[in-house]
Amino acid sequence: MLKRKMKLHSYIVTHDAGFAPNPFWGYCTLACCKPTIRRTAQKGDWIVGLSSKPEYKIIYAMQVEEIISHKEYFRDSRFTDKKPKNFSTGRTRKECGDNIYEYISNEKYRQLPSHHSNEKNREIEDKEAKKHDLSGKYVLVSKRFHYFGRNAIKLPKEFRCLKAGRGHRNRFSEDIIKRFLKFIDKKQRGRCALPTKWEEDNNSCKTGNSCGSS
Repeated sequence: MLKRKMKLHSYIVTHDAGFAPNPFWGYCTLACCKPTIRRTAQKGDWIVGLSSKPEYKIIYAMQVEEIISHKEYFRDSRFTDKKPKNFSTGRTRKECGDNIYEYISNEKYRQLPSHHSNEKNREIEDKEAKKHDLSGKYVLVSKRFHYFGRNAIKLPKEFRCLKAGRGHRNRFSEDIIKRFLKFIDKKQRGRCALPTKWEEDNNSCKTGNSCGSS
């Protein structure tokens, strides 16, 4: 049986607010949005999130190290801090938590008050968002990541082929993937800055310098 080659998946991060991806608490996780990527990515693959045109900067890059279900994600003590709390002021990183689906029974989940619940009343589930999120089936987890957020770095011309539209792209030559990984490996790891859409006067989260920082 032929071994599957590693893939690189690129897409546009439309709302970099610390929710999808969630770069806090020492892990970069993709639990919501981009269901096709979450459903098809495999261990060892890389995910690259870019800002939209005309700049196309690199917001983050992560290697998929774990692939788990939402049920496992919610019950794993490592990700307890990624469950949103006190979702009322929009002021803390815990409110950006992406661990929002609590397993009930018979493949049914409860959506916690979060960035994906009803905008007018966070206690009310957003059924469309819930269906969209859960259609991805899995949560992608990584401790090997580079999150640049508001300090997104310019996408070199040689990697302009990574630019994506509404969906995502993952058909790149081995040479492009190899050169991109060599390029990104020279960059600082972990959460290097706060999300793009983070309030300037919000001091609830300090900038970390490694993947072990929160």
